[in-house]
Formats: sequence, structure tokens, C-alpha cells
Amino acid sequence: MSISLERRYADRLEEFSARHAFLVDLAMVLALMGCAALGSSITLPSATPPDQDKTATVLMGVACLALLKHRTHPRTAVVVSGVSTVAAVALGYLVTPLLLAPVMAALYWLAAFTDRRSTRVYGLTTLVALTLAAVFSDSMDHISLLLRTIGPVFWLMLPLAAGKTTQLRRAYLQSVQARAEHAERTREEEARLRVTEERMRIARELHDVVAHHMALANAQAGTAAHLALTNPEQSQKILTDLTGTTSSALRELKAALGLLRDSDDTPGSAALEPSPGLGRLPELVAACDSAGLQVTVTTEGESQPLSPGVDLTAYRIVQEALTNVTKHAATEAAHVRLAYTGSRLLITVVDDGPGKPEPAKGRGFGVMGMRERAHSIGGELCAGPRPQGGFEVTTALPLQPSPDLAEGTTP
Repeated sequence: MSISLERRYADRLEEFSARHAFLVDLAMVLALMGCAALGSSITLPSATPPDQDKTATVLMGVACLALLKHRTHPRTAVVVSGVSTVAAVALGYLVTPLLLAPVMAALYWLAAFTDRRSTRVYGLTTLVALTLAAVFSDSMDHISLLLRTIGPVFWLMLPLAAGKTTQLRRAYLQSVQARAEHAERTREEEARLRVTEERMRIARELHDVVAHHMALANAQAGTAAHLALTNPEQSQKILTDLTGTTSSALRELKAALGLLRDSDDTPGSAALEPSPGLGRLPELVAACDSAGLQVTVTTEGESQPLSPGVDLTAYRIVQEALTNVTKHAATEAAHVRLAYTGSRLLITVVDDGPGKPEPAKGRGFGVMGMRERAHSIGGELCAGPRPQGGFEVTTALPLQPSPDLAEGTTP
């Protein structure tokens, strides 16, 4: 508790010093002048005090006034105060902490404001000069050589250590603040990225649902209108299938839009329909058949369980590929091949139509959406016309995506 209070008061003192720099510096200079004046009047009992009082007053005044520039010129302040103090000691004034107060303050600001090299050069030079002056001063004759050496060294090393500690603390606080700002900035960027990914995911989901079911509904409605007079029974069956298609579209749209809500916050809300997977391929094939597209499905290798994300991705890719065939290919047949090889699932959707089942570049998002879905779980997708005619979509998906992809993105 005491440490935190001390830090709090120190922070407040630094803030006040930053707001009223000149007033703080002036008060410090006046206090140091008083200390230097008192120190120049102290002598040993058996020693004769020097008679250059005016000279000492001028020297100490210059040493203190130089500290007014310690914020912008800390090296100059050390040099001026150091030279003035050495001259005062050479005149015979006793070396005491009070007399050394101006140069001690200058050394503190030197260590707090400058780099390590400047602190060593100017600090050690000042320390050596004052120590030699104390050793050869007449006022220190009655003191042993050891005390004459240790005293100035101790009192001058103390502000250097304190100033360096202040500099390290200030650098630590700046690094903490920089890390906090970086974390805040990174958190905002990550939030924006997640929002963008979620928007893309919902856009893909809505595109697949709307494009597929609307394409089937349009094909079924056209076929029913064409057979209304010649084959009423077949037309009635297609209209019944059309009702199922629109109902399925409404269910999937409800499930997709339900992702935007938190069902836990709504008491009594109905559970969302499970995400579709390859288990619903027969239903998809039947819907395409009612729209006039004969789809055959073959499976190679032993079927293996898929993660929910991979299962949904595989279904959506097959659904989008068949939708493109229904909308853009002049053919009545398509083939879906599922091959389980090792740790991957290979899916191929081909048709024998003469045209490309994907509209011109810039007008559709089918292939782009399929490719994004495959990449989101670590898979690959290729789509393009076949040399012998028709269009082919091939994708390779992992049976179980890596944990970072499973957590970072959702198909």
C-alpha cells in the first residue's frame, strides 16, 4: 500500500512539474542557493574559515543559476556547476553535501535526461575533478585521505544512480503505455477483421441458399408452365416439388438469419435447424431432378466422418456447382463424384453442356464463393471448362481442418 501511495504522489509531482516547469525550477534554484550558502559557512573546528565570502557567493550563485537550463542543456549545467564547485573547494571551503547540492542536482538531471555515454563521460569527469579538489584542499587537511576520497565519491554517485533509476522508470512507464495502446489498437483491428469475416460468411451462406433455391424454383416453374397443357399430371407434380423447394429455401434462410441472433437471450426461442451436410445430397439430387437436371452421385473409398465445418463446406460447394449447371449450362445431366483418399475428400462436379456454367467475370460470385469456402478450412478448389466440353469443379478438402483454421474462420 505504501509503495503504491508513493508512486501515486510521485506521478502527481511529475505532472505538476511538467505543467509549471519554470516555477518548479525557480523554487529548486532558490533552495539550492540556501543550501550552498549554508554549506560555505561550515568549517572544521580546528580550521580557519576562508575570507573570500563574496567569491564563494558568486560561484555558488552561478552554479545554481546554471540549473535553470537543466531541462534543455543538462550537460552544460553539469559543466558550469561542476567548475564553480571545484573553484569553491579550491578556495578552501569544506566539502559537504550542502556545498555539493548544486552539482548533485545537475548530475541527477544529467543521468535522468541523457544517454548512458553522456552520463559516464560528464558524470565521471565531474566526480574525478571534485574528488581531486577535495584531496588537495587545505580545508580537508585534518581529515584522512580515505575520508577525503570516499565522501565526494559517495555523495556524487548517489544522484547519478537516482537519476538513472528515474530514467529507467520513465522508460518502463512509456513501454507499458505503448504496449497498452498497441493492445488496444490490435484489439480494434481484430474486432474489425472478425466483423468482416462474419459478413463474408453470412454473404456466402445467403448467396448459396438464395441462388440455389431460386434457380431451382425458376426452373421448376418454367417446366411446369411448359407441361401445363400437354402433361397436367407431371405439371402438378413439379408444382408440388416447387412448394417443397420454396419451403426448404425459407427454412435455410431462417437458419442463416438466425445466426445473427443470440437465441440464449430470447426465452422460448426455437432451436435453429442443423447445418446441412453431405447427408442431404439425396434431397438435393431430387430437387435438381424436378427442375429437369439429372444428377448422378458416385462415392469412391470408404466414407469417413467429417467435421461439421467440412461437411457444410462440401455440401455448399456441390450445391453451388449444381446451381450453376442449372442456371447456365445447356444440359440435362451432371455427375458428382466423392472420393475419400487418406485424410482428404475429393469432390468433382462435371456436366456435358457446351457452355460455361459460370457467368462472365464480374457478374457472379459462385466460383469465388466456392473457392473462399474451400480455402477457409485449408482446402483447394479449381473450376473451369473441360477440353471435351462442359464445365468441371474440383475441390480437395481435409476431413478434419487444423485447430487454428477451425477456430479462426467459419465456412
